[in-house]
Amino acid sequence: MAADGGEHATRRFLEFFAAAICNRNTRAAHLVAVSPLFGSCEQHRIGQLADIEPLHVAAYIEVLGQGFEMPTVKQHLAAIRMLFDWLVTGQIVAINPAHAVRGQKHAVKTGNTTVLEANQARTLLGSIDISTVIGPRDRALIALMTYSFARISAAVSMGVEIYHPRGTLVGSPAGERRQMPPAASRAQPGGLSRQLY
Repeated sequence: MAADGGEHATRRFLEFFAAAICNRNTRAAHLVAVSPLFGSCEQHRIGQLADIEPLHVAAYIEVLGQGFEMPTVKQHLAAIRMLFDWLVTGQIVAINPAHAVRGQKHAVKTGNTTVLEANQARTLLGSIDISTVIGPRDRALIALMTYSFARISAAVSMGVEIYHPRGTLVGSPAGERRQMPPAASRAQPGGLSRQLY
């Protein structure tokens, strides 16, 4: 669809993914989020980017909400808004058709992520073969992720100085502080490993 708008539109579309988004995972997520919208528009014979209206985006979001959870729908809508904002500033389209579209409200009061109990963590960590170099590395990484709730990308970038014995991790990628679970908070410096093994 971007190719139908000419070379300038195609270049601006590609620049959104190549230049405006520096994180590879975010880039892939945004591409996954906006591609079905364009597929839906082509299916309904909307051939130009400038022909996409708020009604089209709203209908797409409504259909998307029937098959996906609300956080996923909101993520898709946010990606579509960002893309069209980029196209508006590049003078490819006059208005952002996703700007007026509102997703349903979604408030999370409690997390859905399951937390391992201490005995489950010990069982998991004890099942790792430590007879090779890979085993202790994997055990340490899984222990860190278990008690910090960090993603793998954040865990591998953490330094030793990030862990504080009072139960707080500082220096996560977003710069926020995270409270450790009570079992880990009670551990003394170096006690985290004693508690898990």
